[in-house]
Amino acid sequence: MMNKAEEPREPGPGSAVHASGLTVVRGGRTVLDALQFTVPRGEITGLLGPSGCGKSTLMRAVVGTQAAVTGTLDVLGLPAGHRDLRPRIGYVTQAASVYLDLTVRQNLAYFAAVLGGDAPGHVERAIADVDLTSHATALAGNLSGGQLNRVSLAVALLGTPELLVLDEPTVGLDPVLRRDLWELFHRLAAERGATLLVSSHVMDEAERCHRLLLMREGRILAQGAPDALRARTGAPTVEDAFLRLVDEAAGKFPHQAEENVR
Repeated sequence: MMNKAEEPREPGPGSAVHASGLTVVRGGRTVLDALQFTVPRGEITGLLGPSGCGKSTLMRAVVGTQAAVTGTLDVLGLPAGHRDLRPRIGYVTQAASVYLDLTVRQNLAYFAAVLGGDAPGHVERAIADVDLTSHATALAGNLSGGQLNRVSLAVALLGTPELLVLDEPTVGLDPVLRRDLWELFHRLAAERGATLLVSSHVMDEAERCHRLLLMREGRILAQGAPDALRARTGAPTVEDAFLRLVDEAAGKFPHQAEENVR
């Protein structure tokens, strides 16, 4: 059942991220408009919406790199951006952030030393996690775009982070690599208890998430499990559900369209 937006739930031990009134205004434009949501611990939450809807801004706010943030945003029990969160969060941006003149292993060793994730075995485990063991000695500059994305993901996995924030990590990957990465995401949640916040503008990836935040024009259009979203709208897919919610919300923002799916 889908109900009109309630007051933000208080963050509890089951919440990795809790936002209330989260707002970002940039250049006179409201990029995030009074968002309220919760990301449960140990699950994969998909942040889905069209390009330009505010997904990357929201993720930067969560990891503490976004300026001009107002409202409440708690991450792992601390205010977003708190220095104690640095070793507890892994962040992957859309652009691969690696050194092209270093090998895969050298990149990981460097970032492990900088980030404090250089415990014995962490580098090799991270390389194996993203299935790059056979390319460990290859220069990053000689890798494909998809492989570079996986090196960035390996950097984020150093030190066993509690929260992984992944900004469109599967963009440009072939179907097999996308499938393999999603299998990895589910293993991280199930076996290591990691929380993942994964953004995408590809609606079919919504079906792979435990919970969804559907965004449009800087607002949370709906949130909940994929099954609940489909049931609420009577749609066969999450993409169809999203489109029906857009039509339903037309002319009704902000009060009638912001709803929670239980």
